[in-house]
This record gives sequence, structure tokens and C-alpha cells, in this order.
Amino acid sequence: MKFVFDLDGTICFKGQPVSERILKSLEKLEAQEHQVIFASARPIRDLLPVLDKRFHSYPMIGGNGAIVANQGQIISTVHFDTKTLLKIKRLIELYEVTYLIDSSWDYAYTGPADHPILHNLDPQKLAKNRPLTELNPIVKILMLTSKNIVQLERDLAKLDVVVNVHSNEGVLDISPKGINKWSGLQQLGVIEGEYIAFGNDANDVSMFQHAKHSVMIGDHSKLKPFAEEQLPIHEDIEKDITEKVEELARFFH
Repeated sequence: MKFVFDLDGTICFKGQPVSERILKSLEKLEAQEHQVIFASARPIRDLLPVLDKRFHSYPMIGGNGAIVANQGQIISTVHFDTKTLLKIKRLIELYEVTYLIDSSWDYAYTGPADHPILHNLDPQKLAKNRPLTELNPIVKILMLTSKNIVQLERDLAKLDVVVNVHSNEGVLDISPKGINKWSGLQQLGVIEGEYIAFGNDANDVSMFQHAKHSVMIGDHSKLKPFAEEQLPIHEDIEKDITEKVEELARFFH
């Protein structure tokens, strides 16, 4: 069986790397002939620093499905088309948006110097912060601040894009049309109903919808209707996660 794991808020917390405790449970899955896949909102560049190097060859989905990697190489990217990108840039100017915009590797950042997202942005200095005009192709856009975030969200809803709202951070997370974690899994050859999904946020809905079994970490109102199980967050949540992984590995072997 394939096991698909979101990262932030699911198997790593508060911007810290995935703990050795959880990593060992994932290695145990592989030893039992299951397969481990990581699926994150982070681009691959920012996914690598929270995983020990021995996991860098594992299949990975970044940018909520816009970037797919395997064996340490990016094998697929999906980017915004020129027409849609032009409309988004006009909205950025109109609403004085600050942003983090990702290419398949490099990025453009204009947000506040103290924005929390900087804790997770390219900590190992693997990429370059380039002007937006030099970034091509563009696969993911995070709108961080705006003079009118409510109207901005309404205008984005009129475009052919996928918008995930991170309400606790006040961030609009935008991907190309048709892109989500399930579309990324399909790029890796994953078949509907043949994997187990662990996630914690609205951007995990698509992979929960097509999973054999799904486990929600914490509580999210948009994800909850699609979760078979829920593990509440507490001080020793890692213990519950590793025990649940072992239980499901035995059941679905």
C-alpha cells in the first residue's frame, strides 16, 4: 500500500523538521514493502530541508501538485498560462499585493521582512530571490498582504485558478487550474483507492477524496467531511501518528 503524507501540521510542526521518531516509522513502512510519498504545499526546494537526506529520493509532490519529483529529480511541473498570469499580475498591482511567487526552483518575494513564512522559505539557500520579471515559468503564488484582501479573493474566484485560503495566516494560495495534490499523485502513477492519506488542511481535500483511507491530524472544518479518522493535536501527537501508521500498515498489508 502507498502512504501519502502532507508535511506541515501533519508530520512536522512549528516549522521544525520531521522528527527522527516519525522518520523511523516511515522507514519501517518501506521495510514492510509499503511506499511512502510526501505531498506538500511547499515547493520541492522548501520540502527538502524538513526531511533528512536519506528521504530526498522519495517521491514528492510540491506546490500542492504543481511540482512532482522522484529519485531526487523534478519530473513534472505545471505552470500558469500567459493569459491567466497577466490577469493575476494586474490584480497584484491593483490591490498592492505582496507575495511569494515560485518557479520550479527560484522565487520572487516582496512580503514583510518579519512574515512567518520566511521561517520556511529556502532555509538552506538553495535558490535565488529574483524579480518577478525574471521568473519563468510560474507554478505557485502566495498572496501575503493586500489593501483589500476580501475583494481580491472575489476577483481571483473569477479566474481559472485554484485558490486555497490559509485563514489562520491570512494568505491566499493560488495554483494553476486543475492542480491539486491528487493531480500530483496521478503524475506518480498513483491509482484511486490504492493509497492511505494523512493531512491536516483544506489543500488535502483532493487526496482524501480519492484515498482508500484518510487520517486528519488536528481539526479542519473543510477537511473533516472527507476524513475517516481524526487524531487530535496534543503534546505527544507524534506518538499517536506513529502508532496509527503501524496500525494501518498491519491492516492494509
